[in-house]
Amino acid sequence: MPDLLIELFSEEIPARMQARAAADLKRLVTDGLVEAGLTYASAGAFATPRRLALAVEGLSAASKAQREERKGPRTDAPAQAIEGFLRSTGLTLEQLERRAEKKGEAFFAVIERPGRPAAEIVAEVLDEVIRDFPWPKSMRWGGGSLRWVRPLHSILCILTDEAGAEVVPLTVEHLVAGDTTRGHRFMAPDALRVTSFDDYAAKLRAAKVMLDAAERAEAIRNEAAQMAFARGWEIVADDGLLAEVAGLLEWPVPLMGAIEARFLDLPPEVLRTSMKEHQKFFSARNPKTGRIEGFVTVANIEAADGGEAILAGNRRVLAARLSDAAFFWENDLREAKAGMGAWAEAQKHVTFHAKLGSEADRIERIATLARELAPAVGADPDEAGQAARVAKLDLRSGMVGEFPELQGVMGRYYAQAAGLPEAVADAARDHYAPRGPEEPVPTAPVSVAVALADKLDTLTGFWWFDEKPTGSKDPFALRRAALGVIRLVLSSGSRLPLKRVIVSQLGSVFGQAQMRGFDAQLSQLDPLPEDLAEEARLRIEGRMVPVDPDSGIQGLGREEMRGEAVANDLLAFLHDRLKVHLREQGIRHDVIDAVLALPGNDDLVAVVARATALSDMLKTPDGENLVQGLRRAENILVQAEEKDGVEYSFGPEPKLAQTDEERALFAALDAAEPAIARAIKAEDFPAAMSAIAALRAPIDAFFEAVQVNTDNQVVRRNRLNLLHRIRAAGQGIADFSRLEG
Repeated sequence: MPDLLIELFSEEIPARMQARAAADLKRLVTDGLVEAGLTYASAGAFATPRRLALAVEGLSAASKAQREERKGPRTDAPAQAIEGFLRSTGLTLEQLERRAEKKGEAFFAVIERPGRPAAEIVAEVLDEVIRDFPWPKSMRWGGGSLRWVRPLHSILCILTDEAGAEVVPLTVEHLVAGDTTRGHRFMAPDALRVTSFDDYAAKLRAAKVMLDAAERAEAIRNEAAQMAFARGWEIVADDGLLAEVAGLLEWPVPLMGAIEARFLDLPPEVLRTSMKEHQKFFSARNPKTGRIEGFVTVANIEAADGGEAILAGNRRVLAARLSDAAFFWENDLREAKAGMGAWAEAQKHVTFHAKLGSEADRIERIATLARELAPAVGADPDEAGQAARVAKLDLRSGMVGEFPELQGVMGRYYAQAAGLPEAVADAARDHYAPRGPEEPVPTAPVSVAVALADKLDTLTGFWWFDEKPTGSKDPFALRRAALGVIRLVLSSGSRLPLKRVIVSQLGSVFGQAQMRGFDAQLSQLDPLPEDLAEEARLRIEGRMVPVDPDSGIQGLGREEMRGEAVANDLLAFLHDRLKVHLREQGIRHDVIDAVLALPGNDDLVAVVARATALSDMLKTPDGENLVQGLRRAENILVQAEEKDGVEYSFGPEPKLAQTDEERALFAALDAAEPAIARAIKAEDFPAAMSAIAALRAPIDAFFEAVQVNTDNQVVRRNRLNLLHRIRAAGQGIADFSRLEG
C-alpha cells in the first residue's frame, strides 16, 4: 500500500491562518480520497510559513470495482419517466434489463464502475482542493485565475511504495506537480528531491526547516528559558505570542537582550505590551525585583556573528518604541496627579452610541447604578460611585490611546497616582472582567459593584433601543455582558432582584434620552427665555416635564414607558445565558426550566441553588420515580379539570379515604408539607428536595392500589383534591411538569 506526500509551497502564509489551513488540507484531501473509494491508515498535516504538507500512510493502491443495481419504472411507463431514469443512470435504453415483477415488467439498470488507480484519484482530489481551498482571504497573481493566500510556487505530490516514488500526474494552471521542494529561504534555498515523507522531513531539517509547528514552538520556549535562567531571569509565559512567532519562521533562533535602564521604571504591563505588539518580543522578568528587564527576539537565521547585529538593530527599534511609551506615561501621570479633570471633560465630547449619548452620560448612569448595587454586594456606596466615575477615565489617556488593550490596567495606575483608595483603583482595573468564560471574576466588593453596573447598563441601554443580538451577530458583545452579569452575581452570592434593577436602569436610560432630545430643542432658542431656564431641566421620576406649547418649544409629553416589557425580555435573555452556563456544569436544561417557572426567578443565586438541588435529587432512584408520580398526578388532575370544567383545589378530607394507601398518603403529605415550607423559607433547597422525595413511596403505593376516577363521585372528588395537594407540594419547589422523561 503506497504512502502519499503532498506539499504546497508558496510565499509566506500569515501565522494566524496556518493551523487552520493544515487542518483543512488534511480534512479535504482525506475526505475526497475516501469518497472516491480509497482507504488509508493515518494522516498528518504540517504548516510552516512557506508550505502546507500532508503525509498519508497506508493508502490503498486503487479503488475497488463497484457494481450497483437499480430498479427503474415499468416498461409501459410514460416516456418521460423512462428518460429521467436513463439520465440518472447514464445508460441507454438498450443497456437496461427487463425483468418480470408482480405488477408487470420493469426496467433494471446494472451499473458497473471499474476500480481506479490511486494516482488518478489523488490528482483529481488535489486539483479540486487547491482550486477551492477555503482561505479566509486569497489573491490572484500573474495572468492566471488560480487564487491562493499568497502566490503558490510549486506542488510536490508523490506516491511511494516498495518499488520507489512516483510523481502524481497533476497540472493546476501553470503548476506541474513534481518531487522537489526547497529548504530555508536564506540558508538552504536550493531544490531538494525527495522520495518519501521520512526523506522529506530529514532533508528539510538538514536544510534548516522545522516542519512541525509544535516543535518550533517548543524549541523557542526551551532556548528562551535557558537563556533567561543563565541571567537569573524568567520568561513571562505567553502561549498566544509563542504560537504566532512559531508561525513566522521556519528555523527559530532565539536571541536575548537587556532593556535600557532608563525604561525599567515603566509599568511591566506597558513594557510587555509594547514589545509584544510592535516587535513580537518575549518579556524576561527579574524575579528578585519583579521588573521586566530583558527581552527575547527570535530570528529566522543563524547569523555568523551570533546574532549581535540583529540584537543591536532590535535594541534601537525597542528604544524608540519605549521612548514613546515613556512620553505617554509621564504625560498621563501628570494629568492623573492633577485629578484627571481634563479626561473627565473630554468624555462629554465623545459619543458612546448615537442613541445612548456620550461617555459622560454613560458613566453618570453607571455611577448611579453602582451606588444602588453596592449594599447588595457588600461595597461602600461612596467608593462604588467614585470608582465608577474614574474607571473609564484612562480611555482618554495617551497610553491607552496607543495600546487599547491596557484599558483598565492603566486606570489602576492613574487612580493610585491621583491618591484614590486602593478599592477604587482596583475597580478601575477589574471592572471590565469577566470578558470571557475563562477569565477570573473580580471578588473585591467595589469591583463587583462597578463591573455589574457597567454590564447591566450596557444591556439595558441596547435593549431599550432594540439593538439586541440577532443570530450569530452580536456587535455590542451583549451575550458576553450577560454571561458576565451571571458569573458576577453567582460568584459574589449577591441576592439581587434583577427585574427591579433592570426596570430602574431602563428609567435612567429613558430619562437621559428625553433630556438630550429636550436640550436639542432648547438649543434652537437663543437666547433661552428666562422663565423657561429652570423648567427646562426639571424631571419627574426621570421624565421631562411637558412644556407650555405656547413657549415655542415642542413638548415631549409623558411617553408611556415600555419598561415592564423590555425588562421581561432582557430577563429572559439572561435566563437563556444562564441555561448555557449551567449546562456546561452538567445541569439539564429542563431542570433549569422547571426552576425558572417559579416566582422570584430574577434571583439568580436562588435559581441556581434550586436547580442544583433538583438536579442532584433527580440523579437518585427516588428522584426519578417521584417525578413520574408527580407527572401522573398532574396529568390525571388536568384531564379531570378539563372534562368537568371545575378546579379541584379544595382541601381533601382524610375521613373520606377508603384505603390504607390513601390514608398513608394523607399522613405523608401532612409530614412533608411543613417540612418543605420550612426548608424553602430557610432556602435549604437540599432539605426541601429530601422532604418531597419522602413522598415517593406513598405516591407509588397510592397509584398502584387506588383508582382515582371511581364511580363514587364524592370519593372521586376527594381523590382529585388529594392529587392537587401532591401537585401543590411539588410546585413549592419546581414546576415538575417541565421535566422530561
